[in-house]
Amino acid sequence: MKKILLFIVLPLLLPHCIQAQVTLSNGRHVMEISGGVAAYYNQRLLKPDENNRNKDRFRLRDAQLQIEGRIDKLYEYELQVDFVDLASMASGEIDPENPGLMDAYIKYKGLRFMDVQFGYGKLFYGRSSLVPFTQTVYWQRAQIVRGNLFSRRDVGITLMKDFWRQRVNVYGGVYTGLGEITLRGDNDASGGLEYVGRVDVAYPSRYRYRDIDTRITPIPMFALGVNARYTEKNLPEGRAFPAFATGEYGLKVINGERLAYGMDVAFQYLGFSGLFEIHQLRITPQNENDPLFQGLPVSETNGFILAGGYVSQLNYFKKSWGTIFSLRYEELDLNDLIPGNSQRISAALAYQIKGFDSMIKFQYFKILSEEVIDPIRWTEQFRIGWQLNFN
Repeated sequence: MKKILLFIVLPLLLPHCIQAQVTLSNGRHVMEISGGVAAYYNQRLLKPDENNRNKDRFRLRDAQLQIEGRIDKLYEYELQVDFVDLASMASGEIDPENPGLMDAYIKYKGLRFMDVQFGYGKLFYGRSSLVPFTQTVYWQRAQIVRGNLFSRRDVGITLMKDFWRQRVNVYGGVYTGLGEITLRGDNDASGGLEYVGRVDVAYPSRYRYRDIDTRITPIPMFALGVNARYTEKNLPEGRAFPAFATGEYGLKVINGERLAYGMDVAFQYLGFSGLFEIHQLRITPQNENDPLFQGLPVSETNGFILAGGYVSQLNYFKKSWGTIFSLRYEELDLNDLIPGNSQRISAALAYQIKGFDSMIKFQYFKILSEEVIDPIRWTEQFRIGWQLNFN
């Protein structure tokens, strides 16, 4: 209890004026420097036969520095680094939800019919993934969008265009296809690329990639997004993917064809907001004896497997209290050839000391069911911490 009280009391004792943003300009070139720090305490309730409590700990999640710039009206750029995770990047093991290098790209806006973004950054796939971590009340994203089933970032080129006063947004891009592991160097031996596209439509006005209705929207707002991604990486005989490329479940990059597609619906009205997001993966391994087939014959598998799941979230912002309440339910099926799926529920509470720039966040996890191929050693989990952005 003392550990938890420490996180509750400490932020309240600090003055609100510690936030600052540096802006530099010579008239045609504007550069903004900002950043943030986030830390929490984590505690798990383990299963009866488990005794490893190494995850009961304080953790510094973020120590970020962000540089954004504009040159005339033609160029934009962004560089964002999280120093906490740079050490893990050096070892080759990258956390896809929170990598050391978060953004490093340039954008050219000189073409009337579209903008062009080139470099490393978030892929435009899935609303939950596109919402910045600092704008959510949760300490962890839903399992399906954490980056273990499909990459959240990659190196490549993105074409983008908005219509109807930014109510309609269209994105299309080509990327290396190895996700965050791309930062280690070469592509895999297949040389295959990944193609990603997204279209979202909002009404009656522009809808930003945000979870919470802090503006107490007086008129109901809605947003619908559809997206897909495809890659074919058929490895030559005897070759393998780089270490960690296939992800925690062995589904992120596969030897064969991989198609993912999904849809998301969001709304906000009078402080209430919600999101429903679903994704489906169709995976066609190159080899009939691929471990993903679980040893089953082609007559039963038809040469492919399906994976995917969905997440549903409901939020409410009580402005007079400066408090956000949220509830999330999620399901995940890692392989349709194996019966059952995983289900979990999360509840979150956030108290805003100064908006999202200084906020205490609490999250509770509970495992309702789990898959045989993904056993979990805990049943419930608690996280409480503080995020401070220097904006």
